[in-house]
Amino acid sequence: MAEKNELIKNIPFSEAVNITELVDYEEGRVVSRTLTSKSNINITLFAFDKEEEISAHTSPGDAMIQILDGEALINIDGEKIAAVTGQVVVMPANVPHSVSAVTQFKMILTVVKQPVGIQGL
Repeated sequence: MAEKNELIKNIPFSEAVNITELVDYEEGRVVSRTLTSKSNINITLFAFDKEEEISAHTSPGDAMIQILDGEALINIDGEKIAAVTGQVVVMPANVPHSVSAVTQFKMILTVVKQPVGIQGL
């Protein structure tokens, strides 16, 4: 049984789930489903329609893309990386990157940030 203070959300507990079925493709859109969002980690499931993209930006943490279905083009500070189903790409913190759909594709994005602690201890 799920607790009130769940660390992971928007996904059934205690059962086998086909992760690719938790987010659907939508024409002309990037669709997302947050699985967790905490101070030092975010995990989000995405579905990109063909030719959709997330434009260049930076992240305060290292970001790992796991391709679940289809093909993506990841641009990390000008270096273009093609990634397909079953592959992962890690994007370093504070480095500009973008993600484009070559075909419809689904991914899990995991962003890990430094824990925020008390300064001076």
